[in-house]
Amino acid sequence: MRSDRAEGSLLGLACGDALGRPVEFKSRKAIQDEYGTLTEMVGGGTWNKSSGTVTDDTEQMLCIARSLAENREFVPEDVARRFVDWYEAGTFDIGNMTRDALRRLRGNEESWREVGEAVYEDLRTQPNAGAGNGSVMRCAPIAVAYTGDYDELFQASFDSSWITHADPRCTYGCALLNRVIAGLLDGEDGDKVVKEAVSFCGERVEDEPNTDELFEAVEDARELDGSDVPNSGYVVSTLQASLYYALTAEGFEEAVVDAVNNGGDTDTVGAVTGAIAGARFGASEIPNRWTAEIDEYDELKAVATTTHEI
Repeated sequence: MRSDRAEGSLLGLACGDALGRPVEFKSRKAIQDEYGTLTEMVGGGTWNKSSGTVTDDTEQMLCIARSLAENREFVPEDVARRFVDWYEAGTFDIGNMTRDALRRLRGNEESWREVGEAVYEDLRTQPNAGAGNGSVMRCAPIAVAYTGDYDELFQASFDSSWITHADPRCTYGCALLNRVIAGLLDGEDGDKVVKEAVSFCGERVEDEPNTDELFEAVEDARELDGSDVPNSGYVVSTLQASLYYALTAEGFEEAVVDAVNNGGDTDTVGAVTGAIAGARFGASEIPNRWTAEIDEYDELKAVATTTHEI
């Protein structure tokens, strides 16, 4: 059962990403006017790509998954190199902070840790500017790899974010998300796993700015009013919304459809929701009509299996 959930988390991320890609940046009303309720993979739309096309969310997730599968552990230098190779190969979608970090890393003059710190410091005086969702969208393979070792999970989650997003809301956000996913992979109840994740990560906070908002948002996620769920690219909003959709839905499809049809940063909220819901419900509950559209389907299944065996 755990292997089905491990596959579900990575496949779920890709499906949420691909379902949300054509309506990224659109409002809830604009999506409703065009599609009614978007429940199928469609082409065109934002980025004008074919149906089932994934974005940087899945592509960067695969960089992490491939590294874990090959190295049998999280090696930040290797992950950073893979991010750079992916960036240099060309991509139609990439966040500003990730682009800035990978451009610096491409020069090979600074380490991944130095680059993450420098990008963070450049934005530190601008409220929330450095706290985007570009690292939480990709970090699920770490939960799959370190389900049985929460200390390693925490450090790998933290480091994976630091490469491009060193704001504490992002680093601790990745750790919180992966602790939730890991608990769900073990079959834990949603309420219990959120409380345990907040307690576990909260014990490791060392006077970090802005983390109180993050922890409170995660704790309160299931109590949101469904008509007023945030949909922006702010990491705190993305985590709160994704946890709400994934942990209150009665099935995988419901969770991802609701997340995407709320508009805004649809590919990433869809991806994070899909990663959580996939861990909760398993790959067997993901609609076949969706997975059939994902070109990366076979590789996602393979790396989920390999990574789960670490």
